Amino acid sequence: MWVHGGPTDQWQVEFRARFAYWLDRGWSILVPDHRGSTGHGRAFTQAMAGRWGELDVADVAAGARACLANGWGGRLVAMGASAGGFTVLNLLAEHPGLFAAGVSLYGIGDLLELSQATHRFEAHYNLSLVGPLPEAADRYRSRSSLHRADHIVDPLLLLHGSADPVVPVRQSEAMAARLTALGRPVELHVYDGEGHGWGRREIVVDELERTDDFLRRHA
Repeated sequence: MWVHGGPTDQWQVEFRARFAYWLDRGWSILVPDHRGSTGHGRAFTQAMAGRWGELDVADVAAGARACLANGWGGRLVAMGASAGGFTVLNLLAEHPGLFAAGVSLYGIGDLLELSQATHRFEAHYNLSLVGPLPEAADRYRSRSSLHRADHIVDPLLLLHGSADPVVPVRQSEAMAARLTALGRPVELHVYDGEGHGWGRREIVVDELERTDDFLRRHA
């Protein structure tokens, strides 16, 4: 289950080298466009307003259960980057045991902290996706996986760039520290000097090999 970022993005029909890598290794990939995604009409996209961290999680979990019910796969893995990583973390917190493991690349664990620390371009994004502050502060906390980390029991791999200006690396560091303190299976790797995603060949190769090793051990 590969969750797109945005979160108001979509999965476009195009060649993706990472997908080819995993397909070549025998994985099937489901790419859900949860409510809030573009490309499916205004009402579908606007459904996300005020409900990020709720509808995206419910839709991807429903897709996962449909996979299992229809015999499309055995053990499922939730994977996503940025906003997709946010959904992955919430999936593990809200649906423990549904996935064999989770992989979050520069994902969001704490919405309140993000609202105070992200760069100017996305500084007000959450006002429409979650709600205005300080009125909606409780909503920000309840939809932040860091505040529900004790519910996460499935193995989790966190990958993050140390120079990420959008989602600060301390988001993944805080999640790893919290899960480690709880005795949960979590692994964190920080790519020095990398930002919000990476494109250098050696870093992409390390990401794929590191994730492959993690899934061989846990999924």
